[in-house]
Amino acid sequence: MGNFFTNKQLTIIIVAVAAAFIVMGILTMVAVSTSDDNNDTDYTNRPRQERTADNDYNFDIKSEGVDDEEKTDSVVVNEPIEDDPYAELDELIGLESVKEEVRTLANYVKVQKMREEKGLKNPKLSYHLVFTGSPGTGKTTVARIVARIYKDLGILKKGHLVETDRSGLIGQYVGQTAPRVNAICDSALNGVLFIDEAYALTNGGKQDYGDEAIATLLKRMEDDRDRLVVIVAGYTDEMKQFIQANPGLQSRFNRYINFPDYSSAELYDIFLMYLRKNEYSISTEAADYLKKRLEYVVNNKDRNFGNARYVRNVFEKAIQCQANRLSKETPKTTEELTQLKLADIKQAL
Repeated sequence: MGNFFTNKQLTIIIVAVAAAFIVMGILTMVAVSTSDDNNDTDYTNRPRQERTADNDYNFDIKSEGVDDEEKTDSVVVNEPIEDDPYAELDELIGLESVKEEVRTLANYVKVQKMREEKGLKNPKLSYHLVFTGSPGTGKTTVARIVARIYKDLGILKKGHLVETDRSGLIGQYVGQTAPRVNAICDSALNGVLFIDEAYALTNGGKQDYGDEAIATLLKRMEDDRDRLVVIVAGYTDEMKQFIQANPGLQSRFNRYINFPDYSSAELYDIFLMYLRKNEYSISTEAADYLKKRLEYVVNNKDRNFGNARYVRNVFEKAIQCQANRLSKETPKTTEELTQLKLADIKQAL
């Protein structure tokens, strides 16, 4: 190489090449830094724990569940149907005391509306409710009916019901809970927000965001008092402790409706209802056996007994057992395809 370049020329070439590499490195660093800055403005590319409620945080109820498996369960929106809610209430099996309470509430609201039209004074009335009782006693079903009754009375414009629980309201990280509660409240405006097992909001300990969820909910109940009704539900003792532990909850929830457990006869009637709705029947032997088993179960139940949920599970298992039995036979008649026999009920139980 010495034949072509002098020492001075060779030095200049080496310096130029080194300078070129340095410039390329600087340009690469600048490009990476610019890309990172752009990503910081896109909240979908940031880690969950760094997101906050500021800067137009877009919260989507359907996509912001605790995890993918719980998205559809933590928040459920029930659109109102056009049937007569009072007739549906009367058709419910059992729950006579609950029906009377709901009817009394509706009558009271009607009279207060008439007094208001006459210019008479009315005591301040809270439409928020506390449903107490064991699982499977119809609390969610009655909440849907109450939402439609409130619409019928002119309290709510839409009358839909939004169901949720602790997993739908409380976030995993700082800054997630308040936006989540606000988003769910937004979806329930002009309808009813139903919070099942509401006492679980305060069961997470000091490091939990339950208090933040309750504080946000209370503020929305005040800010949207003419557009949002909240019904909280759960076990009787736990719900009383939950409401009494917070003065804000006490001032807004002062009407309790207790849902009693079903009797064995009422559970059997619920089973018959499932049969009718799904075009099944039951043999005399199977019916007698089921009645005795339901009596035994009710007499020996614990506080976690599922009531109507238990009966629904028995029905679903029974028709599966029937399907297994029929797969080994060659059913020819409609009766054979629809009737549950003693073997099906025994195996289901």
